[in-house]
Amino acid sequence: MLKIAFDENLTIEIFNSNVQDLYDEWAAPIVIVSDGAYGVSGFPGDLPTHEGLDEWYEPHIKAWSKKATPQTTLWFWNTEIGWATVHPVLIKYGWEYKACHIWDKGIAHIAGNSNTRSLRQLPIVTEICAQYIKKAYFQIGDQQLAMQEWLRHEWERTGLPLYKTNEACGVKNAASRKYFTKDHLWYYPPPEAFEQIVNYANAFGNPAGRPYFSIDGKNSLAREEWEKYRAKFYCPVGVTNVWQESPVNGDERIKAGTKALHLNQKPLSLTELIISISSDKHDLIWEPFGGLCTTAVASYNLRRSCVAAETDRKIYQEAAKRLLSHSQQIRLF
Repeated sequence: MLKIAFDENLTIEIFNSNVQDLYDEWAAPIVIVSDGAYGVSGFPGDLPTHEGLDEWYEPHIKAWSKKATPQTTLWFWNTEIGWATVHPVLIKYGWEYKACHIWDKGIAHIAGNSNTRSLRQLPIVTEICAQYIKKAYFQIGDQQLAMQEWLRHEWERTGLPLYKTNEACGVKNAASRKYFTKDHLWYYPPPEAFEQIVNYANAFGNPAGRPYFSIDGKNSLAREEWEKYRAKFYCPVGVTNVWQESPVNGDERIKAGTKALHLNQKPLSLTELIISISSDKHDLIWEPFGGLCTTAVASYNLRRSCVAAETDRKIYQEAAKRLLSHSQQIRLF
């Protein structure tokens, strides 16, 4: 295991181990970057096709779900058909799909990569990076309610009419139309709006039901606590869900002699993008399928903590050398 520490609370750790032996030891992540099996025989243990990827990923997804919180974002790299195969398993374990991002590697990626006469399809120059968040659930007796259901349940307990939610928030109809609707147009109440709703419910709702919007029956959730029930997200200006970026080359490409050491090394720029979108400094990032540990390097650059695992001894050693060299260069700079 290699460990690089900025200070006692900010570290990068990479392990030469099977990640399934480590999940229980790792703290809850804010971000998980998954770049595992694609079903293309890409590494020893990868499947030859997408069939069976759902079973391959299920124990990992189960472990992710056990440790993730509503603040956690999962970035799931794969082929189109690989992602489609695994998607039902993610839904099964409480992950909510947000968006599909396309890595467009460009026309140069076609060279020597596609015999269209034999394959009878257009050349493929893309990969998928799907964004998921961990859904928040609230326990009411023997029932688990999703956030949308729970908000409405708590307001109904007050005995107040639904239109009063607008008065609570100081709006014409946005609260009843967005925060308390039953349909797909529901929106998460921002912390300031949630605080207004809670205060109003406790002030004017049926006294016998107080406290309202509480998970312990003793205290209502504070706005700072409520904020932790949503995944972090920062939208960069000018960035869309199509990422036009050439495959890794030049000094960034890790090689064994003249050949690339890892067939699908991810660009550092894209990895930094997804981490910065969904986390803050000092947050913990998981890289369960480390490879050359691009996520660990990106986390170092962005001052996030990171834990990563790679089973292949040779790949792990190169990842460790890469991280050490990179950290020394950054420090010297």
